[in-house]
Amino acid sequence: MTDIKPARILVADDHTLMREGLRRIIEGAPDMLVAAEATNGQEVIAHVRKGELDLVLLDLSMPGKSGVPLIKQIKEEFPKLPVLVLTMHQEDQYAVRSIQAGASGYLTKESAGTELLNAIRRVAGGRLFISPEVAEQLAMNAMPGSNKELSHKALSDREFEVFRMMVEGISVTDIAEQLNLSAKTVSTHKARILQKMNMQSLAQLVRYAVEHGIAGERSASED
Repeated sequence: MTDIKPARILVADDHTLMREGLRRIIEGAPDMLVAAEATNGQEVIAHVRKGELDLVLLDLSMPGKSGVPLIKQIKEEFPKLPVLVLTMHQEDQYAVRSIQAGASGYLTKESAGTELLNAIRRVAGGRLFISPEVAEQLAMNAMPGSNKELSHKALSDREFEVFRMMVEGISVTDIAEQLNLSAKTVSTHKARILQKMNMQSLAQLVRYAVEHGIAGERSASED
């Protein structure tokens, strides 16, 4: 009988308890193992460049480069390395942007306990793991003129990331720290977001985000 080589997985998440929980789930399966762990984008790139991985299990929100820009860098340098996004964000827009950037799957942390191993096996096997809702949104985005229907679709990936953090009530200073950017750069992104979305204030952005399911109902204050 031929031994099956387990899939070597990089678990990238900046929360220790989450990484420990994922390790327990993964290493309970005979066909996969946690080969490395990372807590930020720099560590992710350092590990994938060693060329000893079969899959990256990636949290969207980590210090430094993260989210869609990090997915793009991984796929640019290692186009054949599958990326499975594991995130707390349930909104389809995050999933759509992740898949368009090159991720092969999108899984929320809420459903990780029951779906994680199946998702890993599908993605590691060269298939996609996405919900029917995300598949529908991807199809709709491919239709002519679709990107003009909702103003947030005009945002770049970095602008969308800043937009999402702003409407969740995170200050410019804290956004800059989390994304490893200067406050001036974040403020520039903020101005471009308002301009592209034809809005005048953060309060308008928050209302828009709530109406379109990009953020939950919460208060936000200008920085």
